[in-house]
Amino acid sequence: MCEKAYFIGAHAYSAPVIESGLYLVATPIGNLADITLRALQVLAGIDILACEDTRVTRVLLERYGIQKKTFLYHEYNAQKAGPKLLAALAENKTVALVSDAGTPLISDPGFRLVEEARKAGHKIIPIPGASALLAALIPTGLPTDSFFFAGFLSARKLQRRKRLEQLKEIPATLIFYESPHRLVETLQDMVTLFSADRPAAICRELTKKFETVDVSNLGNLLENYRKQAHIRGEIVVLVGESSSSLNVISDQEIDEMLLERAQTHSAAQAAALVAKETGFKKQELFQRLVFLKNA
Repeated sequence: MCEKAYFIGAHAYSAPVIESGLYLVATPIGNLADITLRALQVLAGIDILACEDTRVTRVLLERYGIQKKTFLYHEYNAQKAGPKLLAALAENKTVALVSDAGTPLISDPGFRLVEEARKAGHKIIPIPGASALLAALIPTGLPTDSFFFAGFLSARKLQRRKRLEQLKEIPATLIFYESPHRLVETLQDMVTLFSADRPAAICRELTKKFETVDVSNLGNLLENYRKQAHIRGEIVVLVGESSSSLNVISDQEIDEMLLERAQTHSAAQAAALVAKETGFKKQELFQRLVFLKNA
């Protein structure tokens, strides 16, 4: 078997010559058939393959007949492993970074390596492919025009709730990764801080045999998952926009509200009234009203 080749079925393909640089290669999130042809070419053609768990990556390599030595790189050894990869890049070696599943750096290690490689002048080449957050977003029916990926929430309750407070009014679909044993606790916090009727979805085991996409609201999802004794699988939690963020008030409407109330109240009182109705800061509204009166 050629060292720089890959197989699809019984057919062998030689890898093209790979330009020196750091390749960030997306890998399947469950179904190994989701690998891209370009990813196979890169994985077969590079000199060094850095991965989170050599056992996980080995399954993918064996599926496509790729013979490649793997180099362990994860958050716990990054300080020691990173300089070795940078040294290889300095020798014009081709290096690829993969995570256990999905797109590297997305809730996975690698940010520092990319940062240092770029500072050193090395070329960084993304090889796009599977991403759990996008695979979860598109079948839910939640808005896709604007979304905010928040990664994993803290395992500590106070920190988790503080983060949710920061995120709850963002005018976008919120996307989180969560572990099975914390799902119910996280849903409870979301119901408390976001409201039970806020639209939401839970996606599990995407692209795998037991894939599920549950779309409802936070209250119903909490009730349903509380009843499940053993929750398993990789989980993505999506939360739709809050009703308050959907009711966006235009600048023109704000101006009209300020001028209308200023007819029967002082500027300060008018600003205070509009602030109470809209949630905008009183001082900013007051300054806006003064500007409108002097215009």
